[in-house]
Amino acid sequence: MWIQSIRRCIRSHSCSGGTRGVCSPAADGSDRLRVLLQLCADRFYISPGESNAELFRRGWSCSYGPLGVELRGNLLRQWWHSVTGSKERVFGLSTPSFSAEQRAAGARLVEAEHVQQILDRSDLNRDQLIQELRGLLLSSPSVRRSLLQGALENFVSSLEMVNRKLPFGLAEMGPCFQPSDGSGCFAEVNQTSLVWFCSPRTSSQWLDHWARQRLKWWRKFALSPSDFSSVEVPENELQETASRGMKILFNFPWGPESLETLWCRGDAELLQTYKGVRSKLQSRDGRKSVPHVVSVSGNMDRGVLAFLSNSLQQLRREDGKKRLQQRKVLKLHPVLAPVKVALDIGKGATVELRQVCEGLLQEFLEAKISAWPGYLETLPSSLEHLNAKYDEMGVLFSVVINENTLESGLLQVRSRDTTIRETMHISEIRHFLSKYITAADKL
Repeated sequence: MWIQSIRRCIRSHSCSGGTRGVCSPAADGSDRLRVLLQLCADRFYISPGESNAELFRRGWSCSYGPLGVELRGNLLRQWWHSVTGSKERVFGLSTPSFSAEQRAAGARLVEAEHVQQILDRSDLNRDQLIQELRGLLLSSPSVRRSLLQGALENFVSSLEMVNRKLPFGLAEMGPCFQPSDGSGCFAEVNQTSLVWFCSPRTSSQWLDHWARQRLKWWRKFALSPSDFSSVEVPENELQETASRGMKILFNFPWGPESLETLWCRGDAELLQTYKGVRSKLQSRDGRKSVPHVVSVSGNMDRGVLAFLSNSLQQLRREDGKKRLQQRKVLKLHPVLAPVKVALDIGKGATVELRQVCEGLLQEFLEAKISAWPGYLETLPSSLEHLNAKYDEMGVLFSVVINENTLESGLLQVRSRDTTIRETMHISEIRHFLSKYITAADKL
């Protein structure tokens, strides 16, 4: 019975608002963006404020709320699993965000107070002022603009680890700093990186392979997979060292933007990192050539926004009295949804019902099922209001514990995607949720 329920709920991860629900006409792109950003602020995905919403819209790191942190964490875990679990020779890496190396170029971390102190010195002439500022910049740590260099610097030690055999890859995720606009200012971005080392003759085929894998991964979690696409980078837009490039795009309300970029980078950067010493870089493939690099770099802040945009549905439906109602729902994939189940209490002895909720909550935590303790709310809310709130939060299921639960052990379970309520015994709910999420992950 419950397996059938699982399948039915997963299949309903589409445009359905119940038996009488219909999709509303497509809203104007700017209006949809406004609704999405307001919902994200209201439902704990990002912190309120226009400046914070603008950071988020641009695909930069912003101030996330509890649900946003959880969604981003779920997305990063799925990315890590997809990359390190898809090939047996992909290894994890962790490198520092800042470097004390004296590099001539690059972004640097400088305290504004120290700059101001130098500018305020009246005893310095123009040349001395320039010299002081240059000295401050060169003594300040540089911040990374991508995760590529860390992988290149770890290539030789990793090559020894795999007995100098190709191909293999190094994966990493973490914050990077990228130019935000033409002003020279930098913004923080949560980036993912796979750097794949292979023989020169196979690099183009590996680029195609990883492009197919990455597009498949993004579409796996999408409510509307066609919003995700891949394109070849035109020759006039290739990076200096790249022979080919591809991008994974998402079609936002304001137009397509890149989520991941893939490059065939050749061997120039690897040689530069090791000062041209080719003997260190050669593998045991019967040739004395230096391996080529295929890089896959992703912006997970923009990825979070992409899945929120992709999952938002604005539905119209009639209630039992033929009244037209608006319903907003975040139909996030079950694996990505920050909250899997919400617990609330209905009519009955409040103390006993809360004890039951606390016991269920502990069961969910032990099973690593994220739960929302709605029963702790001090202000009473109607069931209709709670359902609307949980739909906007993207909660998969809501459970109501009432006096009937105390008598018979039965409770009501409502699905976000179908809006159908089912009766279930309290002893079955944890197993049902675990099975549902596992089944969704395998689709």
